Amino acid sequence: MIEKEVVLKPEEAFNEEEVLAIIQQKLGLKSTQNFRIAKRSIDARSKEIKVRIKVEIVDNTPLPERINYKIEDLPKVHNASQSAVIIGAGPAGMFAALRLIELGWKPIILERGKDVRARRRDLADINKKHIVNAESNYCFGEGGAGTYSDGKLYTRSKKRGDIYRILEILVAHGAKEDIMIDAHPHIGTNKLPKIIQEIRESIITHGGEVHFETKVTGFKVEDHELKSVSTANGREFKSDAFILATGHSARDIFYLLHDSKILIEAKPFALGVRVEHPQKAIDKIQYKCEDRGAYLPASSYALVHQTYYKDKQRGVFSFCMCPGGFIVPAATESGEIVVNGMSPSRRDSRFANSGIVAAIELEDIQEFERFGPLKGLELEKSIEQNACKIAGNTQTAPAQRLIDFTQGKLSKDLPDTSYQPGLHSARMDEVLPPFIAERLKTAFKAFGKKMKGYFINDAIIVGVESRTSSPIRIPRDKESLEHIETKRLFPCGEGAGYAGGIVSAAMDGERCAEKVVEHYKNKS
Repeated sequence: MIEKEVVLKPEEAFNEEEVLAIIQQKLGLKSTQNFRIAKRSIDARSKEIKVRIKVEIVDNTPLPERINYKIEDLPKVHNASQSAVIIGAGPAGMFAALRLIELGWKPIILERGKDVRARRRDLADINKKHIVNAESNYCFGEGGAGTYSDGKLYTRSKKRGDIYRILEILVAHGAKEDIMIDAHPHIGTNKLPKIIQEIRESIITHGGEVHFETKVTGFKVEDHELKSVSTANGREFKSDAFILATGHSARDIFYLLHDSKILIEAKPFALGVRVEHPQKAIDKIQYKCEDRGAYLPASSYALVHQTYYKDKQRGVFSFCMCPGGFIVPAATESGEIVVNGMSPSRRDSRFANSGIVAAIELEDIQEFERFGPLKGLELEKSIEQNACKIAGNTQTAPAQRLIDFTQGKLSKDLPDTSYQPGLHSARMDEVLPPFIAERLKTAFKAFGKKMKGYFINDAIIVGVESRTSSPIRIPRDKESLEHIETKRLFPCGEGAGYAGGIVSAAMDGERCAEKVVEHYKNKS
């Protein structure tokens, strides 16, 4: 197989019906040569936007299959002699379950929330009625937080596992093959639920168990070994091992671990706001045109700036940028405001939003020291509750025009927004503590210099973006991935502090499953 690169115009590269014929002509390929697109990326560095395409070519032979993962090859584990309980049905938990099945173990998933279909009603209640179901929301339920908040599949965590394998499994369960070739693959919040449902069906069909509305409320530990977990509905689950993959918003699990004398640690994290621009403003900056046309996708950005506050340097950076997307309410309890971003597969909203968050080191939150390892979590809670109080104790979110924020002015009015529950004009430097607000003000001004047209008062900031990463780490051995003190417990994914998105969480789930089998196969 050989590889060649071809550079196309957007209207050529994204024309699904004609792109292959155009590539064949431009590369002068013979009729005996088979080829396909291997990678596709947009190059917007010059005024004339191009699409760079890497093409795989073979002579007189069929191309090798792009997807080698076959659902039908999974073994049946209904009567497997060994099992592992997985707490949480997010990407870490679901991919751990699939890997356990491959290795001949029976996975038993315990998920506090509802299945993907039932979740929709609770999400509608948050948006329309301002009612937060503490067990079923944008964070909790089948598929985890990523299911209804975007589905971006880009990760830099290449050392943690096989990214290509994760994408293959998603395609095998219904995702478009485009995610195998795009530089920044994305499924979309409208497409992910069906894929998650298909993964669940694979798990159940091959002998795994999935229990919804089954919240873990107790850990039984004897002689530094986890023996079983109990649930709110009165059941007890015993197993050969336990993979804890609850996500970083399951705060009750952190409290439960702490109360159960299972070691947890505070760790650095980040917190800030969502900034929302008209998508046309971002397109104009990135594509250098007034209208991106029918073929170019909604443009995105990534920004970072080092800031100083009281002689301490901390980074401020964009997080989970959602072109053509929406800001959504991500609270997990009433009395708090949390926002997140999502994009549908078409990314056709007229808004672009991104988290803009400031890094927080443990020395920055000494006033919460009395909470020990839970101090970062308590800071998060205090800010989220303050935001809710300031905005009127509903899911209406505090917001401010971008330039007004940097100048300390209350915005007299607010522009249109994608945030469905509505906005309340507020001083965001009264919502956020000074060591975060002042860093954000500095960074936004700097971003305006890096991207001409970014620092405008038609942009708004919405608070608060507080669930970017876990403020807690559940310590595990670097080699075995087992908790450093409690045997048979395998902390996993974002909530444990070892992942930062769908793909990295999925890879961590697979690794934990492999380590479970490696260490406890044929051991009672």
